[in-house]
Amino acid sequence: MTLFDVYPLQPLRIVRGEGARVWDDQGHRYLDLYGGHAVISIGHSHPHWVQRIETQLRQLAFYSNSVELPLQAELAETLGRVSGKEHYRLFLCNSGAEANENALKLASFHTGRRKVLAFQRGFHGRTSLAVEATDNPAIVAPVNRSGNVVFAPLNDLVALEQAFVEHELAAVIVEGIQGVGGIRMAEPAFLQRIRSLCTQHQAVFIADSVQCGYGRSGRFFSHDHAGVSADLYTVAKGMGNGFPVAGVLIGPQFEAKHGLLGTTFGGNPLACAAALAVLEVIEQENLIERAAQTGQYLLDELRRLPLLEQLRGAGLMIGFDVPAPQADLRKNLLFQHRIFTGEAKGGVIRLLPSLALSRAEADEFLEHLDQAIATI
Repeated sequence: MTLFDVYPLQPLRIVRGEGARVWDDQGHRYLDLYGGHAVISIGHSHPHWVQRIETQLRQLAFYSNSVELPLQAELAETLGRVSGKEHYRLFLCNSGAEANENALKLASFHTGRRKVLAFQRGFHGRTSLAVEATDNPAIVAPVNRSGNVVFAPLNDLVALEQAFVEHELAAVIVEGIQGVGGIRMAEPAFLQRIRSLCTQHQAVFIADSVQCGYGRSGRFFSHDHAGVSADLYTVAKGMGNGFPVAGVLIGPQFEAKHGLLGTTFGGNPLACAAALAVLEVIEQENLIERAAQTGQYLLDELRRLPLLEQLRGAGLMIGFDVPAPQADLRKNLLFQHRIFTGEAKGGVIRLLPSLALSRAEADEFLEHLDQAIATI
C-alpha cells in the first residue's frame, strides 16, 4: 500500500522540533514561521506540554464519553477563564472542520432553519456542510452541494444586509481573520453589523476561530478586536499545540439534549491534557500579550522592506502579497535560508509562528527575508 497522493509535499523530512525550530533528517535546522498551519501555539515540544501528556498517558489514555472524565470539566473551566467566556459551555471534538460542522448543526437545530451565510475566500473545513461553506468549488463534491449556503463578499455591508433580506438565515459563519483566504481582515464595523443583524433576525453568529483564535491575533479571539460576542466560537489548531483537539464554545441560549451532538474521540484524556497544558503555558508565559507585541514589531519592520505589497495582519497572524516576478520568494526562504513560511493563493506569504516567538527570532527572520529579497 502507498499513500493517497493529495498533498503537494516539499522534499524535506522533518524529524524533530523545539521551540521555534525544526530539524530535518540531515541535521539541518530551520526557523519555523508557519507552525504547521498555525497549529504550534506554544512552541514545538514545550516541556510542560510534553510532561502533561506523558503523565496522562501513564494514567489513562482513553475512555469514552459514557463516563465522567474530570479533565473535561477542568479544561472547560480553564478555557472559560482564559478566553473570558465563563458563561459559555464547551463541546469537545477533534478538528476544526468537526467543530464548524457541529456549530452549523447547532445553529440549525436552534433556529429550525437551513440557510447559512458565509463569505468569499472563507475556509471552514472539508466535512459536509463545513466544506459547502468554504469558498473553493474544487474541494466541494456534488454530494456536498445542498444549496443551503449563500456567499457574500467580506466587509461588504450592502451585500450583508441584502442577504438577510433575501434569506431566512440560520447562521452567519465568519473568520475574524481569514487564514487560507490570505490573511484577510474582517473589519470591526462589519463584525458589529453581523452581530446586530443576527440579533435582529434571530440568526446565530458563528465565530470561526480555528486559525485566528487562541491568542494568535493578540486577543484570545480575533473577533474580540471588534468588541462583539458571538453565539458560538469554534476552536482547534493552536488548542492542542499539535495534539488533535477542537471544540465549540456554546452560548447560554442553546438547549443541551442527550444525543444532540456526539463524538468517539473528542475530549479524550490525552487531548484534554494537551489542551490544558497549552492554556497553562499561555497564562504562565503571557503569550497573548507577547504575540501582540512581537506581531506589531514584525509588522512595523516589514513595512520598511521593498517589494512586499498589501501587508496585513494582527498579532502573529501576518500576510503580505508578493509580486509575480518574486514568486519564488517563499521557496528561496525555505531552501536557501531554511525558514518555513506559509502560502495562500494569489502569491500571499503567511506568517503563523508560535506565540512564543522571540524578538531575536523575529529579527533573524527579518534579516533573512531582506537577504532573500535582495537576491531576487
